Amino acid sequence: MIQQQKYNTAYIIGISFISALGGYLFGFDFAVISGALPFLKTEFALNPWWEGFLTGSLALGCVAGCLIAGKIADARGRRPGLMLAALIFAVSSLGMAFSHSLAVFISMRFMAGMGVGMASMLSPLYIAEVSPAAVRGRNVAINQLTIVIGILVTNLVNYMLADKGADAWRWMFGLGAVPSLLFFAGVCWLPESPRWLITVGKTKEAGITLQKIGGVQFAAQTTSDIQLSLQGREKASFKAVFDKAVRPAVIVGITLAVFQQLCGINVVFNYTSTIFESVGASLDRQLLETVAIGVVNLVFTIVAMWQVDKLGRRPLMLAGSLGLTIIYLVLSLLLQNQASAGLLSIFVLAAIALYATSLAPVTWVLISEIFPNHIRGQASAVAIVALWLAYFVLVFTFPILSQVLGTYGPFYMYSGICLLGFLFVRARVKETKGQTLEEVVMH
Repeated sequence: MIQQQKYNTAYIIGISFISALGGYLFGFDFAVISGALPFLKTEFALNPWWEGFLTGSLALGCVAGCLIAGKIADARGRRPGLMLAALIFAVSSLGMAFSHSLAVFISMRFMAGMGVGMASMLSPLYIAEVSPAAVRGRNVAINQLTIVIGILVTNLVNYMLADKGADAWRWMFGLGAVPSLLFFAGVCWLPESPRWLITVGKTKEAGITLQKIGGVQFAAQTTSDIQLSLQGREKASFKAVFDKAVRPAVIVGITLAVFQQLCGINVVFNYTSTIFESVGASLDRQLLETVAIGVVNLVFTIVAMWQVDKLGRRPLMLAGSLGLTIIYLVLSLLLQNQASAGLLSIFVLAAIALYATSLAPVTWVLISEIFPNHIRGQASAVAIVALWLAYFVLVFTFPILSQVLGTYGPFYMYSGICLLGFLFVRARVKETKGQTLEEVVMH
């Protein structure tokens, strides 16, 4: 393990933030639907099935994006994938804005999902690979920070555009082209991941970046550790992800990814309007709640960044899963008894705060850490494909379940899932804070 030394903090944070702009665009595409949905229901005359499919079509695109990103990440490097994701974001934002039929809109939202899927895999992966062990958790959490900034800014813009007429939703989507092009420009400046460069034999190029990060001694030690971890390894393949030696890590990664979605919090993010409408809140109040959710999400993500390398990954995951189990039971009872919007808001925001300090950032940190160097790209893709399939199931089923069970019904289910998640984390997830990526794999 590298002893305490000085790192080029400004450089590390700079390249981490640029890579994490992919997270901002992820946040934009994720959040924009919440403000636009009341308009889209009218524009396209959506029933509960189409409402769920339109919302979930992003996730199906994410699955395709992850599969593409996994291949690009291992064959061409992390940087080309990030550049492609940025261009996909720009084209799809304009495509959704100018859609004049439901089929075109869903196609463009699927395309946006491809960009989200690529960024959701490549941004945290890249950050983990350029960050020294002591600050890796915080740096990967920068990606989660940019996601929540994207959500907050998008919710604020949606709120300001909401009274601009029936076509306000077109502006909501179209404005996404601006940060997409900024992201593309930033990625052009990024160095390639040194770990990927060493994997493909470009040790000299990797050494230049590693020296910028931590100096000559750090570069030499890190290069040696990476080369040692690659000895006797075959070239990465999809089949290698399920080898017996790495299967336990893959099972943990997939389960955590699925749990992060099926815990139910993204129903709160995507269907804020539906949830508050069920207790009689006005459209203005519904959209204001999305802004409040964005603010709380941002504040507590910053708390998580401060704590993830201090408290560790495992305690945060345990606290988050058990806490959500309890909060969802309360939310179910409030919705069932038609509580006031103000009281409902308190517990919705408590759920967001807890999620933002635990499951939201820590799942991404763990997925970026627990796989061996030689299969990290492919294995991350498999876990994140599972995450997006779970997201699709969640958001597609909520409008249908709400119609059958009432808006409160699904939250009883989510509470049970969170309890199961707590038991899984306690039994199977090991602490990884303060270890190099190579040490994580050895233990």
